[in-house]
Amino acid sequence: MASIDSELKGEQQVVDGLYRRLDELREQSRRRLAAVRRAGPSGSPQNRSERDAFATLYEDRLAQLESVEDRLAFGRLDLRDGECRYIGRIGLNDEEQTSLLTDWRAPAAQAFYRATAAHPDGVVRRRHLVTAGRRVTGLEDDVLDLDALAEAGIDPASLAGASGEGALLAALGAARTGRMGDIVATIQAEQDAVIRSPLTGALVVQGGPGTGKTAVALHRAAYLLYAHRRLLERSGVLMVGPTRTFLRYIDQVLPSLGETGVVTATIADLYPGVEARGTEPAEVARLKGSAVMASVVRRAVRQRQRVPQRATRVRVDGRTVVVRPQDVAAAIARARRQNRPHNQARVTFVRDMLARLAEQYVQQLGWDVPPEDRAEIIEDLRTTREIRIALNLAWMPLTPQGLLTDLWTKPHRLEAAAPQLSADERAALARPADAPWTPADVPLLDEAAELLGEDDQAARAQARADAERQAAEVEYARQVLRSTGAGDLVSAEALAGRFASTGPSLTTAERAAADRTWTYGHVVVDEAQELSSMAWRALLRRVPTRSLTIVGDVAQTSAPGGTHDWAAMLDPLLRGSWRMAELTVNYRTPAVVAAAARRVALAAGLPVSPQTSARDVPDALTFERVTDAEQLATAAARAADRLAVEVADAAGAGRVAVVATADQAAQVRAALAAAGRAVPVGDVVDLQAPLVVLTPAQSKGLEFDVVVLVEPAQVLAASAGDLYVAMTRPTHALHVLHARDLPEGFVDPS
Repeated sequence: MASIDSELKGEQQVVDGLYRRLDELREQSRRRLAAVRRAGPSGSPQNRSERDAFATLYEDRLAQLESVEDRLAFGRLDLRDGECRYIGRIGLNDEEQTSLLTDWRAPAAQAFYRATAAHPDGVVRRRHLVTAGRRVTGLEDDVLDLDALAEAGIDPASLAGASGEGALLAALGAARTGRMGDIVATIQAEQDAVIRSPLTGALVVQGGPGTGKTAVALHRAAYLLYAHRRLLERSGVLMVGPTRTFLRYIDQVLPSLGETGVVTATIADLYPGVEARGTEPAEVARLKGSAVMASVVRRAVRQRQRVPQRATRVRVDGRTVVVRPQDVAAAIARARRQNRPHNQARVTFVRDMLARLAEQYVQQLGWDVPPEDRAEIIEDLRTTREIRIALNLAWMPLTPQGLLTDLWTKPHRLEAAAPQLSADERAALARPADAPWTPADVPLLDEAAELLGEDDQAARAQARADAERQAAEVEYARQVLRSTGAGDLVSAEALAGRFASTGPSLTTAERAAADRTWTYGHVVVDEAQELSSMAWRALLRRVPTRSLTIVGDVAQTSAPGGTHDWAAMLDPLLRGSWRMAELTVNYRTPAVVAAAARRVALAAGLPVSPQTSARDVPDALTFERVTDAEQLATAAARAADRLAVEVADAAGAGRVAVVATADQAAQVRAALAAAGRAVPVGDVVDLQAPLVVLTPAQSKGLEFDVVVLVEPAQVLAASAGDLYVAMTRPTHALHVLHARDLPEGFVDPS
């Protein structure tokens, strides 16, 4: 015991030193930021933009240092060569640039997650530091090389236990807080292999519920930003999640890992300026998500390029010009040969038609017209109202919103564009012009935007000027970084980007989120099995390098048009250029609950991944039969209220969720309100509330201490994937309330 106490004191001294260095760096960043701000908005525009850039740099650095307060250091490696290496959230050096703390993402930290007794990788002992705030409260050791223990001079009496599994089990058993926590201190070997997988190509991470897919995806994003900083800091990383509630649930993880520049979005958020808050029947969403809609949108655009049935005669300054169908057909054919988007190709069409009309006009004059006069004639023709109308009718400038609204509100437009759909399917897509956009509309708007484009004449000229200015600013930024010694904090390209800001300073993430055409260096997709074919098309436009991390479980698919087989969905899109990794250990769900969920899923014919449960919990699965179905909601409300109190009393914290179909969920909320317990409701659920009521779709990707599952047979009737999701949300207990017979698999036949 005396030896363990001595070890605790020794580790406390190390941790105290690391926090002192962290505080010094924070204060240094604050001083530098204050000095930049004191300079004020004076001097040349270049000087002002330089100060703004450095202010942003120091703000970012300070935010990173502030975000790693909790569990700054969590591990230690004692190596065979005698080196002692501490592992933590970020890397820290002293003033002489000697390493004090190794970033968990660095190659030097990899052995902390991968070394085993069979393959110690030069590690004699791996130590887990258990901390509360800045205080070391416990130590847990893994001895990986017994033969080297004495050689390294380690006293066996100083070992704090024989295994580091306690740190993992403690994290798994902790009460939920309503926000996802990082797993940086307890990453397991198969998870680490996925996290450190190469940047290039598309990586599919398949894993059943509770295998840590989301945590792995987030830690992979942080790792890639660390390992490929120069490549990704300009283009950024996009993280796509299933719901806004889910994004709020995970929003603290990346900052806690020292990364604040990742764009997070749902598919519904991918089209800037469009609020996709509408709802629609599942069959309509399935139709909109099907691959056939790409050809529907393409045909709808092409049909706006049409040859008139008859000629249009127009008087211009006493002379008659004729917009002839054959001229329109020839001009359309010429514009189409450019293979440019509709609105950009329209410029070619209009120029061609104006030139043809000007030739008619000149022939009527009877003399040669010099070029400057011909240009004036063309301008007169262009501004003539009747000619503008005729050319617009032949090739109308369009917006994505206008094109899609016409399809949904004008049956003849949809019939012409979608002959492959049945009359009933086209009728299902119809809606009023003022109906709100839905999430399934967003990929179609994105498809239309790609096909339509914009008039880019001004954009091309601006792009040339911007490229010249950018080159000069990058060179200037290199000079600034050399003179200030800040080159280890930011690249010349990133600093030049901050110089160029003429308004409020925007991060890469903010600029990317506001630009539909932004392309990212890497995209992470969580709950990827829910994406439709059209959603995948929209997403892949944002990552032309096809560098993706695709995380999901095809057994949990519930979205119409989602994925039930990765190869069937991804091969047509990625042409086979993707690789698969599987996570096989369920860390979240108690073994008895996981086994029941697996039986139910297999009975329903779902493609369940093999997995092993890491832990069991006594009395984790309980059943309550309600004889009167009309009282089911009341019984669920009563059980949820009781369990919420029990969880709070036992752990001082914790979260309980009632999961039911939409109708049942509304009834449970009403019963809870009648009993005096209001629960949050809305597009983004407050997961920090001790008790919430959710549908299975809303619960996707989330976890709770206790889940009250209401009428599983009714959930199964809606979707087998939904039932599998609902059953696998708890970390401690699943309480099942039912009036109808339980679906096959709930009860262990043995």
